[in-house]
Amino acid sequence: MSMNDKEYTRALLEEIRAVKQDFALMEVCGTHTMAIAKSGIRELVPPNLKLLSGPGCPVCVTAQGDIDSVIAMAGNPDITLLTFGDMLRVPGTTTSLAEERSRGADVRVVYSPLDAVQMAADNPGREMVFLGIGFETTAPTVAVSIEEARRRELSNFSVLSLHKVVPPALEVIFSDPDIRVDGLICPGHVSAVIGLEPYEILVQRYKKPCVVTGFDTLDILEGIVMLTRQLRNGEARAEIQYKRVVKKEGNLVARAVLERVFTLADARWRGLGAIPGSGLNINDEYSSYDARVKFQVPDFEDKPIKGCACGEVLTGKITPRECLLFGRACTPVQPIGPCMVSHEGACAAYYRYTPLKGRA
Repeated sequence: MSMNDKEYTRALLEEIRAVKQDFALMEVCGTHTMAIAKSGIRELVPPNLKLLSGPGCPVCVTAQGDIDSVIAMAGNPDITLLTFGDMLRVPGTTTSLAEERSRGADVRVVYSPLDAVQMAADNPGREMVFLGIGFETTAPTVAVSIEEARRRELSNFSVLSLHKVVPPALEVIFSDPDIRVDGLICPGHVSAVIGLEPYEILVQRYKKPCVVTGFDTLDILEGIVMLTRQLRNGEARAEIQYKRVVKKEGNLVARAVLERVFTLADARWRGLGAIPGSGLNINDEYSSYDARVKFQVPDFEDKPIKGCACGEVLTGKITPRECLLFGRACTPVQPIGPCMVSHEGACAAYYRYTPLKGRA
C-alpha cells in the first residue's frame, strides 16, 4: 500500500468513525465476508456501526434437503458426480459426499463446468453429472457447458442445478421485521452480471441504500462511506463503487446465456426458507441435460442440524461466535454446518481471522 493509499485509508476510517448513529450494514457476498474478516475492518469501525454477514455463500445457503438429495444421487452406482471441492465436506443429515466417496461412491472434484464436459467426452460409457451450485456469477459458465455438451452431442452429460439468484433473497431480508439491516454492501461479482437495476428496484421498494462494492480494503471502506453518507442524509440510492468492473447494465452476454438455458423457479435457502423465483432450473429445451429429470432425483425434507446456527448467521441475526458450537464442537477440521466448511462461509472467516477477544 502506497503512502497515498495509507493516507486515503486513514481519511476513510476517520469519516466512518465519525458516524454517531446506530447503523447495521450487511455484506451479501462470501468474498466480502472473507475480505472484511481478513483485513480486520469489522474491528476498525465503531461499535455503533454493525457489519453483518448475509446469505452470500452459495454452499452455505444450499438447503439441507438439497444436500441430502445430492448425497443420494452420489449413491447411484451408474453415476459419476462431479463437483467443486467445497461441497465434499458439507454435512448432510447423516453423511457427506466425502464420506460416501470413502465408501466407494464415484465423486470427483473438477475446477470448471467445461472440465466436466470434457470428462463426459472422454468417458462415453459413463453418466457424468455436474453439481451446479452458485449464484449469477457461476451460473453462466454452467449454461455454456450445457450448450457445449449439446453441440458435441454428449448424451452422458447432465447438470443438477441448485443455482440461486440473489435479488429475491435480499427482498426477504429487507422485508423481515426480525432482521435489522439499514443498507447493503452488494456483491461485486454477481453485480457484474446482473447490473444495477435489481438494486434500484429494492431501493424504490424499501427506501434503503445499496452500494455495489469491490473486494480490496479500500473498495470496502469506500462502500461503507458511501452507504453511511446516504444514511446520514436520509437518502436511499443504488450506487456502484466497483466501477472498474461493474456496469449499470451488467453483462448482457452472460445474461443472455442464462435466459437461453435456465428458467426462474422457486428454491429453498438455508435460513430463509422457500423463496419464489430465486432458483434457476434448466428449461424444457435443454431438459435432456437436466439430471433432476434424467435420474428422478429424490426430494428430502430440510432437517435442521442439531445445535447448528448457520441459518441465523446467514441472515445476520447472530454472529458466528454467538453460536454455541462455534470453535468447540464445530471447527474447520470437524465442521458441523456448511458455514464452517466453505472458504466463503462466515463461520470459517471468523474462525480464521477474527480475534477471540474481539467484538462479536
